[in-house]
Amino acid sequence: MSVAVITFSAEGAIVAEKLVSKLPDSRMFLHTNVVGEWNAERFSRVIDLIAAIFCEYSGLVFIGPCGVAVRCVAPHLTHKTKDPAVVVVDVMARWAVSLVSGHEGGANDLAITVGNILCAEPVISTTTEALKNLIVGIGCRRGTPSTNIVNAIQETLRHADLKLTQVRLLSSADIKSDEDGLLIAGKQLGIPLKFVSSGEIRNCGLEFQHSDFVEDKVSLPAVAEPCALLAGRRTQLIIKKKICDGVTIAVAKESCSSLE
Repeated sequence: MSVAVITFSAEGAIVAEKLVSKLPDSRMFLHTNVVGEWNAERFSRVIDLIAAIFCEYSGLVFIGPCGVAVRCVAPHLTHKTKDPAVVVVDVMARWAVSLVSGHEGGANDLAITVGNILCAEPVISTTTEALKNLIVGIGCRRGTPSTNIVNAIQETLRHADLKLTQVRLLSSADIKSDEDGLLIAGKQLGIPLKFVSSGEIRNCGLEFQHSDFVEDKVSLPAVAEPCALLAGRRTQLIIKKKICDGVTIAVAKESCSSLE
């Protein structure tokens, strides 16, 4: 996916640089009012910029207000299967909002990717995704094949009479963000993979089973259970950690008061 990262401030430029350094085939666009030397293409009117590049990129990431993004892209929208994915990130990198072309156009996946890079919370409001309420936490040794991970997830859910279609996210620790088996498993299952920062795991204060083995190997108190809990909102463990095919799996459920 080719991605244009657009921002209007020095604070946003710092976030944009981090994104561009991690996103292949991406380019930073920075307002001319921002002083300093930046590796970016400059623009003076964002409306003119979007008119020029809207069809040139498959993804647009705005680092700034949602309102600005909405006003800029609105005149160019045609159809969710044709428009670029549009994601908005606040300048403090707290949130990555899937704004336009969420499911079909890839904005949901882009929001997850951006969130993983920035340790930001992806905000996805697509109804079919929002209704899913299970998060699968995964711990595995370095080099674990994707087939083992997929089998472990499927077996754990099957034994609990849960369905894969209920799973909103797979989750693991950020130290596993380059683990091929995990990345491939997520793609094979068609479920987004969210990475939780090691600092958040260490400092979260949630109740979960600590593992001396994991602490010794990766300097974390645990992986599967805290990642299942921390990747979502209002979560509770419904399956405590289980080891299947050499992979540790835990499952958390998100609660929604309006649906209870």
